[in-house]
Amino acid sequence: MNKLLQARIATFTAAKEARERGIYPYFRPISSAQDTEVIIEGKRVLMFGSNSYLGLTNHPRIKEAAQKAIEKYGTGCAGSRFLNGTLDIHIELEDRIAAFTGKPAALIFSTGFQVNLGVMSSLTGRNDYLILDEYDHASIYDGTRLSFSRVIKYGHNDMNDLARRLSMLPEEAIKLIVVDGIFSMEGDLAKLPEIVTLAEQYGATVVVDDAHSLGVIGDKGAGTASHFKLDDKVDIITGTFSKSLASLGGFVASDRDTIDYLKHQARSLIFSASMTPSSAASVLAALDILETEPEHMEQLWNNTRYAMHLLKEEGFDIGDTESPIIPIYVRDNEKTFIVTSMLQQQGVFVNPVVSPAVPSHASLLRFSLMATHTFSQIEEAVEKLAYTFKQVGVLKIKERI
Repeated sequence: MNKLLQARIATFTAAKEARERGIYPYFRPISSAQDTEVIIEGKRVLMFGSNSYLGLTNHPRIKEAAQKAIEKYGTGCAGSRFLNGTLDIHIELEDRIAAFTGKPAALIFSTGFQVNLGVMSSLTGRNDYLILDEYDHASIYDGTRLSFSRVIKYGHNDMNDLARRLSMLPEEAIKLIVVDGIFSMEGDLAKLPEIVTLAEQYGATVVVDDAHSLGVIGDKGAGTASHFKLDDKVDIITGTFSKSLASLGGFVASDRDTIDYLKHQARSLIFSASMTPSSAASVLAALDILETEPEHMEQLWNNTRYAMHLLKEEGFDIGDTESPIIPIYVRDNEKTFIVTSMLQQQGVFVNPVVSPAVPSHASLLRFSLMATHTFSQIEEAVEKLAYTFKQVGVLKIKERI
């Protein structure tokens, strides 16, 4: 290996140092199904770090659908959608997603990350603009790096800043405002009504990433545009199947011409292998459940409200979250790693979020709810969180009267 490259690699010591101190929090091997309780190193651990918001990853109907798809189609497509890898089940899923999101057409990709790579890199050109919330997902930012367009970043959910930046752009340029529906770390919602108004004023196109919104908000879980009753005002919706829909893959939904354009221009679709048949079948089964069993979404929100109540009662700083994603702020990188490790030792799994993903003073634990959590599991987790935070000195011990 080149010595300069070796030297650069050698400067990365953070992971090694964390392992040596016993507080390394990543790549924890789970030896059970993704559920409210998982097995790690032979021990029961409460899972509060999952994106399976509806708790469907272990649902018997979905597992049966995946098994039947393997029996019919085999395990893979051995090619891209563009060439030999389009199955009738892919077309069926695209029709279902289009109807579910209220758009004329949809296109599915192998992952949600690839969706944003393909959409962001292919829709605009050298003289155009991509306008992003500073807290947008990494896949959106990486997609813009493959575009020749200029990227404009505005302050998180700051509509005055967005308006100011739009006002400075040429009227004749193509302008895409791209925003997360629910922000993946902070848990708050995009200010979509205001964004739509500004887009109309300045002639911009609105793109909403519903990765964390699908199955969580909107009519039967249809997402952010549905939640705000702005289905006809949002031009393009992207999303993933790896969260509420208990599978793997992603989609973009829009008008038919835009989808046809992306079919022939999005390189992350054209040069990637197709979504596996079992993954597509799993999503179809999950949509069936979502559309006919509203109790899953209702219970998710019951759990969310209960957890927020308990966390606030204990004095935790949970920011402005409006969703089952609850940020618990530690505001110190090292303490965030320490409390994550201590919590796992006590049987609670949470995800640490530290710099450079966020500034050190905004480091947090990402605590996420599932519809299948019980109140007693939530109570146990919050009790252990409070004990740990007090031990580390993040929370003050309450005086008892």
